[in-house]
Amino acid sequence: MNKVIFIGRSGAGKTTLTQALLGEGTEYHKTQSVERRGFAIDTPGEYAETKTLAGALAVFTYEADVVGLIISANEPYSLFGPNITSMANREVIGIVTGLTKKGANPDRAERWLRLSGCKRIFRVDSKTGEGIPQLASFLQEFDPKAEFRRKFYGK
Repeated sequence: MNKVIFIGRSGAGKTTLTQALLGEGTEYHKTQSVERRGFAIDTPGEYAETKTLAGALAVFTYEADVVGLIISANEPYSLFGPNITSMANREVIGIVTGLTKKGANPDRAERWLRLSGCKRIFRVDSKTGEGIPQLASFLQEFDPKAEFRRKFYGK
């Protein structure tokens, strides 16, 4: 399984998604620091929300094969600027979480992720399990070396 780092604002579902991918029961706890759990790197939302801490996320991405930008389907705005994925030298995927939350608008969240530069988007709901197998399958099958060659050498 490829290592993935989850980045998103507080309450976007990073920890819950990590628990779902690891087959654990959902147990809410506030992530206070960057935590490596199996193949997943779970980050506090405050890192993405605070300019002075955001630089640390860039450093932590080097520990991962895949960067997962997460936006909950009920978020009122996106933290991620246009074409932000061009700053990463890793595969960056978009993940829309909370599909069944009140006020969910997954299409809008997906548009924001596409604007940020994500080519692959996964829609997941950690409570119902929707989309979890597809994301897990991608993380197992993704070949970062082949993607690097394709991206930078066209092969």
